[in-house]
Amino acid sequence: MSQQAHFLSIEQLSASDSFILFYSSQILVRDQHILWNLDQLSKHLTDSADLILLERTDESSVIAVSLEEDISEHLQAELNSLRSILFFTDQEKFLLAGRASQLIEWYKSHRFCGTCGTETTHHRNERTLVCDACLLHFFPRISPCVIMLITKGDQMLLAKSARFNANFYSCLAGFIEIGETPEQTVHREVMEEVNVKVKNIRYISSQSWPFPSQLMLGFLAEYESGEIIPEPTEIADAKWYDIDSLPNVPSEKISVAGKLIRTFIDEVKKTQTD
Repeated sequence: MSQQAHFLSIEQLSASDSFILFYSSQILVRDQHILWNLDQLSKHLTDSADLILLERTDESSVIAVSLEEDISEHLQAELNSLRSILFFTDQEKFLLAGRASQLIEWYKSHRFCGTCGTETTHHRNERTLVCDACLLHFFPRISPCVIMLITKGDQMLLAKSARFNANFYSCLAGFIEIGETPEQTVHREVMEEVNVKVKNIRYISSQSWPFPSQLMLGFLAEYESGEIIPEPTEIADAKWYDIDSLPNVPSEKISVAGKLIRTFIDEVKKTQTD
């Protein structure tokens, strides 16, 4: 693939292309739609706009645009947080917008080499930025995380975050540290966050999660011992819940946390009917 396949110029755009627009880390939305066409944008795109290819077919491309100016008023659009579109767009478009956001932030933060300060250039064959002085390559990075649902009999441990003004309960989660396996992180994070030991850790599913640039690895784990003691800077509240009396929890349609909860509920109900 050529350099232009990843970083485009205005001359390479076509009428069949679709665009996802970001300004100051927020996405432009109109009537709950996040995709724009070239006719809507042609008067507002400048040579200084960053145009990053997300995906391409024989007929068209989807392109992420990092705008230098706020054109939301001209487009009769609103600036929304990426997280807010979870509630009105489908999963495919959300993942596309998440990928766009991550690539834009990567590109912005690697314009210059972190070692010598030389301006980076686009690699001709890969999605990477290169320092021609140091010969360093800067690839888009992701942060691996674990997210785990702790179960005890027919109950599950759900927690409310102390970091966000959340009105729901969810699974525990944490970043994988250098030198750890995901399973070791599950053990450590559960102990640190709620003072509980777990066993029989079982991988279920994964999810790209662009807040800011994470890969979530989802697990079920069984309770072994300990009394719940929330770590106050991380967890506002944590309790055991029966599957028939759950608090407000994430939807399985938009998050791996919801999928973990649904998987456990289905397994319990299957056991009860067997």
